Amino acid sequence: MQLLLISSSIVHGYGFLDHSEPDIRQLLAGVRSVAFVPFAQHDHDAYTQRVRERLAAMAFDVAQVRERADVESAEAIFIGGGNTFRLLKTLYDRDLIEPIRTRVRGGAPYIGSSAGTNVATPTIKTTNDMPIVYPPSFDALGLVPFQINPHYLDPEPSTTHQGETRETRIREFHEENDTPVVGLREGSMLRVEDDVVTLIGLRPARIFRKGEDPVELAVGERV
Repeated sequence: MQLLLISSSIVHGYGFLDHSEPDIRQLLAGVRSVAFVPFAQHDHDAYTQRVRERLAAMAFDVAQVRERADVESAEAIFIGGGNTFRLLKTLYDRDLIEPIRTRVRGGAPYIGSSAGTNVATPTIKTTNDMPIVYPPSFDALGLVPFQINPHYLDPEPSTTHQGETRETRIREFHEENDTPVVGLREGSMLRVEDDVVTLIGLRPARIFRKGEDPVELAVGERV
């Protein structure tokens, strides 16, 4: 498998997909057309057009995924960000979970951003999103064997906010689940080549394992 799992499409100081462009180009070397899955956002056509214009600048064509056949014939698949619950529900509604999983495991490059990164994991239990719709299951594509929390935020020592931190929420996840979680800060990405997973991008990540203190993962290190 060849995956690029992006924490966020936009990073402070960069435009849409700018920080990830070199890695997108590398992943898609030899590919002409990308099948884009826009279901995390409400307006599928507008979202697809935005991605189409951005990837055209990299010399890639973009086709919107609407049904199973669009996935089965895809050279590469890109699932964009938005609301993860809405994304996963639509993937189930259109019977696309197994076709995407099969196509990616068969070698088609996969790009996920934010919600698209969430659904590459075993479940969507570590998303930050509100459950605005109800998917039939939290089970996702399971392309990697660990959970990811995109847009991971560190606790801010000077804040007066008394609510739960992202770390608190992940610790709550581990009260009920055993799967490790990668806290993927904005600007960071995971490059997956079969069983080898490497942190790339602009910032380190934070690794959470049940019953252990979290540890930092430096850019260039393997997960």
